[in-house]
Amino acid sequence: MTVLTSGNGLRALLSSSAFRRLWAIGGCVNTMRWFEVLSAALFTLDITGSGLAVAVVSAARTLPMFLLGAFSGVVTEAVDRKRVLVWGQAVTCLASLSIALLAWTGLARPWHVAAAALVSGVVWSTEMATRRRMVGECVEGRLVSRALALDTMTNSFTRMLGPFIAGVIYQFMGLAGSFSVSACVYAVATLLATGVGYRQATRRLVLGNVPRDLAEAVRFVRADVIIGGVLAVTIAMNFMGFPYAALVAPVGRQIFRVSPTLVGILAASEAFGGFLGGALLTTREPRISGRVLMVGGSMLLLACVAAMPLAPAFWIACLLLTTGGFGSAAFANMQTSLIVLHAPMHIRSRLMGLLTVCIGMGPLGILTLGAIADVIGALRAINLVAGTGFVAVCAIGVVWRRRERSAPAGRGPPPS
Repeated sequence: MTVLTSGNGLRALLSSSAFRRLWAIGGCVNTMRWFEVLSAALFTLDITGSGLAVAVVSAARTLPMFLLGAFSGVVTEAVDRKRVLVWGQAVTCLASLSIALLAWTGLARPWHVAAAALVSGVVWSTEMATRRRMVGECVEGRLVSRALALDTMTNSFTRMLGPFIAGVIYQFMGLAGSFSVSACVYAVATLLATGVGYRQATRRLVLGNVPRDLAEAVRFVRADVIIGGVLAVTIAMNFMGFPYAALVAPVGRQIFRVSPTLVGILAASEAFGGFLGGALLTTREPRISGRVLMVGGSMLLLACVAAMPLAPAFWIACLLLTTGGFGSAAFANMQTSLIVLHAPMHIRSRLMGLLTVCIGMGPLGILTLGAIADVIGALRAINLVAGTGFVAVCAIGVVWRRRERSAPAGRGPPPS
């Protein structure tokens, strides 16, 4: 890959053809990811009227991250990551096109949508080890944090844009129109991926060596202060932090008693804060360590989430989640930056695969939070889980700091 070596800031990032393409691919596929999540949920709810069916269809898209993330990391260490990226977009395009064709002919059923979501989820499980890693490698070291911050900011924007577009298109064109749009966008992403300039040293993939390669990655994590800290915080956030979004609807309707439109604004508030936070990280270099930024950002989000249901007014709750979004931007940026900057090249994709597994804890967190909410209510459930997450991340941060101080020279954090 041609690495950018001149200039500073956003202009330097955008002068790289590889970065522009990878960034655009991320914008396309992440917008369509959230677009399809809402379109599939609306269709499934219309057909079945079952909240459980909606949850199953949504889980089909995220479950492969937990099951296949580590395996995809091993695979992309050996095979050409660009090829995985290109074929992944092509396969996702075909999955969306198949749903569009079934819908136009009146044959589409929720299980078809779930199957397509499962295929898309398998491709999504390669995201960290392919496109996201490539974003961090197409610029020189001093610009890695900004490149990933811009990518994170764009992802936050897609979390707002995707559902909004999906609601409008589904209302007027139904499932057929929605998945026709997503198939076209995935086709554009496929074309963009074919033009990415990227080279890597490949080797023959031996499936029998996969357990050994995974074990090597796990040993590396256990011995490395920074990577271990990143994965520990990621588990805590995806199990006890981000699942709060599953209960935004009952909080908005039952606690603040607002309309569905305002519930949507509440749901988008954290993503809006993440967008602003990503923009801030893109325009200026952080002056604090990656550990402090990641742990502190996580604690900020968890504190805001725990306080949100207790807010005296709806708009204060939105402001709290927007503030927490700045923390989620710091968390998401450092989550990838620290691995790209710190991990050796030969094991980086495997570590990204393990990171994907940690992110895949989200569905388990959602199920846990939902079970608790059935017993003690949505408000107390969010308070309990987010509060527990705050304590857990705080403890991880203390251990991380102590291990960092006692680590041998040369094993400390990379420069921010």
